[in-house]
Amino acid sequence: MNRLTIAGLVLLLASCAGVLVDVRVFLACWLAAWWWCLGLLLGLLVNVWIHALTGGEWGRALQPVAAALARRMPWLLLGLLPIAIGSRVLYPWAAQPDGAWLHGIGQPQFLRIWLSTPFFLVRLIVYAAAWWWLARTVAPAKGRAAVALAIHAVLGSLAAVDLLASLAPGWFSTAFGVVVLSVQALAGAAAGVWAQPRRAPVRVPQDARVPPVSRDLGNLLLMWMLTWAYLAFMQFLIIWSEDLPREIAWYLPRLQTGWWWVGVALVVGQLALPFAALLLRSVKDDPARLARLAAWLLAMTALDAAWTVVPSVGPHSAAVWWLLPLTFAGLALALFGDAVSSTSQWLRHQPVEEWRHAHP
Repeated sequence: MNRLTIAGLVLLLASCAGVLVDVRVFLACWLAAWWWCLGLLLGLLVNVWIHALTGGEWGRALQPVAAALARRMPWLLLGLLPIAIGSRVLYPWAAQPDGAWLHGIGQPQFLRIWLSTPFFLVRLIVYAAAWWWLARTVAPAKGRAAVALAIHAVLGSLAAVDLLASLAPGWFSTAFGVVVLSVQALAGAAAGVWAQPRRAPVRVPQDARVPPVSRDLGNLLLMWMLTWAYLAFMQFLIIWSEDLPREIAWYLPRLQTGWWWVGVALVVGQLALPFAALLLRSVKDDPARLARLAAWLLAMTALDAAWTVVPSVGPHSAAVWWLLPLTFAGLALALFGDAVSSTSQWLRHQPVEEWRHAHP
């Protein structure tokens, strides 16, 4: 256990003071931080699986980081226990087990069965088992990579609805699952890029066709960032155009409270500024600059996770502003601090040529 892990455990212990302030807000902050940590791992694995199907040198740079983080999956799954134990406090539908929350919102009665505590706990077990299996698929063959991507797409979307969207009972969006999964893929790619050694940029002659692998990694970040932006904007545009009370219920606590500025920060910090930076080869071809941009995107995806979860529970709570940093930093350091540190040290000892494109 290194110093980063110990620091994370101390921060988590300090965050437990939130139980004395507001148990439900504490559980919401825990859920946001845990979902972000899960997204880092699963999103990084998604990029590894895509590389198994497509090939290329860029995936070799991500595999060691993915292998190190994947070993933390059993500990990560233990983070589901507070959510399962506190489900009757956290989720409005769980607090009314007879389905009373269905009255007046015009939802079909089958939701009474789907959103019932016993069935919810069974699905959590299924999700945990699937995520444990997926974490063992770090260097798969093409067939297994395709199966892993399909399982992740289906179960990841369902888990996003169960754990995040159901915080606002009666609200639904067919795009919500893919929006959340795109943020996970962005966070995973950013984590893999940030963990790379800070080497000097590769100087490539103008007439050569041997671009540095960091350029591919920068394009990977750009692709996931634009995917998230398109999906999130289309979801917002469709709901705004229809203007139905049942559908705007999720946006109201995010746009009519103090959380509106977080949405603006995400548009600027998770789209506009990184988009402008990733258009420059001077950023993508320099591993140190690209790593700093990846660290910025990691912070933005953490803010995105908080924006996705917390306003549905405590949009006016002042405690979230000190609970969120403690839980996010605590969980990330406790789970991944040792893995990232050891992996970065290993990568620094690898020959630089291994992480460049081969000459044609």
